[in-house]
Amino acid sequence: MRLAVASGKGGTGKSMVAVNLAFTLSQAGQVTLVDCDVEEPNLHLFLPGEAEIRDVTRPVPAIDTDACDLCGRCGEFCQFGALSVLADSVLFFSELCHSCGGCTLVCPQAAIREVPERIGTIATSTPLPGLKLITGTLDTGSPLAVPIIRAAREQARRDPLVICDSSPGTACPVVETLEGSDACILVTESTPFGLHDLELAADVAARLRIPAGVVINRSDGNDRETHEFCDAHGLEVLLTVPFDRDFAAIQNRGGILSRERPEWQEAFATLFEECRRLAGVAR
Repeated sequence: MRLAVASGKGGTGKSMVAVNLAFTLSQAGQVTLVDCDVEEPNLHLFLPGEAEIRDVTRPVPAIDTDACDLCGRCGEFCQFGALSVLADSVLFFSELCHSCGGCTLVCPQAAIREVPERIGTIATSTPLPGLKLITGTLDTGSPLAVPIIRAAREQARRDPLVICDSSPGTACPVVETLEGSDACILVTESTPFGLHDLELAADVAARLRIPAGVVINRSDGNDRETHEFCDAHGLEVLLTVPFDRDFAAIQNRGGILSRERPEWQEAFATLFEECRRLAGVAR
């Protein structure tokens, strides 16, 4: 089963839900937790452990200056402006390259070949028995989050139960994380911003045809508007986590709520069963 945890905005407690769900499920079986928030991964702070790290690369063009006759075909072909042919040289702008390989095909002198360029890393660890953590990290300055997310998810492709913690928002990295999931947990808070961004995130899940349910985090008991929105859009509220200073203290020191408060393991186990039901996955 593939389960995604998402939120329309940052700071709602998305990572808290993902960590506690994974921790709870690891008590009874094997679970893989994938940190797809590759620009700011943080799950390793709650689940520290020695990790095996490998580079993620993408192909970029390298120019053979001896063979190149500066004909300009590569620059004309590249619609993103990654190659610019001058009177005496070819300039390459890596951050604009989409690694399509077209420049190698159109060069009449075969003066362009592709070489690997690192854009990030994938770290794999086993911080707890029954729990594997895969962390994607985008290199500073690289704009290409999607290939890192794709590589991190591929690392877990053969695992039977995978939870992907997405980046906040609704941009391409979120779509890449949610794609192919059996169900999605949308984490929100009962504030005007939380409700607005929940609507955006719910729309993404609906467009991808992924069954979704809602977790209300840091609830102050005034959740009427959130429930009304969910009722109007056919979304179920699967779990409500109250606003509690002790919960915040556990989170802030890198603790796991369901480990320090074992009574919450039942709530997160029930949350998973509700996700199974939404996805139509048999027990």
